[in-house]
Amino acid sequence: MKLLAFDTSTEHLSVAVQAADGSLRVHEGPGGAQASATLVPACLDLLAQAGLALGALDAIVFGRGPGSFTGLRTACAVAQGLAWGAGRPVLGVDTLLAVAEEAHARGAVAQVLALLDARMDQVYAQAWERTAAGWRSDGAARLLAPEDVQPAPGWTLAGNAFDAYGSRLPQGAPRIAALPTAAALLRLAPALLAAGQGGDAASAQPLYIRDKVAQTTEERAAARAASA
Repeated sequence: MKLLAFDTSTEHLSVAVQAADGSLRVHEGPGGAQASATLVPACLDLLAQAGLALGALDAIVFGRGPGSFTGLRTACAVAQGLAWGAGRPVLGVDTLLAVAEEAHARGAVAQVLALLDARMDQVYAQAWERTAAGWRSDGAARLLAPEDVQPAPGWTLAGNAFDAYGSRLPQGAPRIAALPTAAALLRLAPALLAAGQGGDAASAQPLYIRDKVAQTTEERAAARAASA
């Protein structure tokens, strides 16, 4: 399949293009506020390297969340714009599923509790298990305090939450540092597209778990007092 994939849900920008022969062109770089300026040029550069036009793609794949509010809006806006312009379908992939896929690629693990730093003293968490039929999850993504993360015995913690909350996360479980990379999105995309999860440009919508992006002064003070 000919696919363009990108993720801007964290402070890391990840873009990849897959050509018809399965070869990959990958760009990794700073995300955050820079992603809005660098994402489109990175996409066009990789497409040029692969000798592909936007209209030749089978789909445009993006990390839909959860993650940074600004990053998710950037990814959705770019996915919509490219899809409208090229008349191609889009596929939004859960970022915590992409973390599980990346952890599997790095450590051959099949039971993953994916964690992404949600800021505000919380993590996004979701358990994913790899089976013969593909990845499955028994529950939706949740916002948790680090101390409330409870992996089942034998499960691996994976994500980017360890630098910020490592001492507050369970100490006995294996850990794999992993991000929702564009390469992971590309590995997941064929099965998801075959299952009918793609859509038109208007379907490129973010997956928000938190309904607010900032705390009041009183909330921040209460959080500091609770941590102390």
